[in-house]
Amino acid sequence: MNIGVIGTGLMGSPMALRLLSAGHKVWVYNRTPERLIPLELAGAKVCATPLALIQNVEAVIFMVTNGEAVRSLLESMGLGNCEAPLSHKAIIQMGTIAPAESQQLSQVVAQAGGTYLEAPVLGSIPEAKNGKLIIMAGAENEAYQRWQPLLECLGTTLYHVGPVGSAATLKLTMNQLIGSLTAAFAQSLGLVQAAGIDVDIFMAVLRQSALYAPTFDKKLHRMQTRQFADPNFPTKHLLKDMGLFVAAAKAAGLSPFPAESVRQLVEQAMQAGFDDDDYAALFNIVSPLPKPE
Repeated sequence: MNIGVIGTGLMGSPMALRLLSAGHKVWVYNRTPERLIPLELAGAKVCATPLALIQNVEAVIFMVTNGEAVRSLLESMGLGNCEAPLSHKAIIQMGTIAPAESQQLSQVVAQAGGTYLEAPVLGSIPEAKNGKLIIMAGAENEAYQRWQPLLECLGTTLYHVGPVGSAATLKLTMNQLIGSLTAAFAQSLGLVQAAGIDVDIFMAVLRQSALYAPTFDKKLHRMQTRQFADPNFPTKHLLKDMGLFVAAAKAAGLSPFPAESVRQLVEQAMQAGFDDDDYAALFNIVSPLPKPE
């Protein structure tokens, strides 16, 4: 099958490699062409423009920053220049965007003759490399059945959540937990350290309790050493997602306060210069280093 991948960053690149290893022919596009060199060496075909890419493939996977980027890329594929530029094409949006944005994109794609699926993922770089992502799909049943085998190349667990918008919403609920659990763990760890309590004892008690989440162990070493480079998920992306969750919560009539407080912590981490670092850098905000006397 001929598949396009647009957005070959931390997640898009290993996903493209997975598709190549599964025997698909893969066309790739990225605004930063240098990121495409390893994929080209692996056998992917590099495209100079999104329009060149769409002309060669049956489906395009988008793994880009936000909904605005998806819309801009779609427009560069010739939408409006011909009657049905996406006829017999599928657009598979796998980034984290607002539910309303996803629904609007679905309408745009349908008007251009194409099929739209949202398929955001849970998991990070290791899961993307190993094809073990958790994939949440929002689409009409026929479209989901048609493209399920392709998604299975990327993830071991697939959920057809419902129509477009439902998977985008579910993904936001998961990413809200990423931020909130990390902030809560950082604060508890900070108090443990400030009180001089053995961190090993703290973790031993935590691991035996119903309060434990595996993410705590994944972020423990980063927080203890305050080393946040080489992120699996950058702080700037978490800030975007927390903002999307807050907006969705307000739209649903829910109190946004808990998530909004975490969003503000993430924003402080951004202001402190941790934009491109791992979101575990929240630890430096809730448990700052003592100022030198």
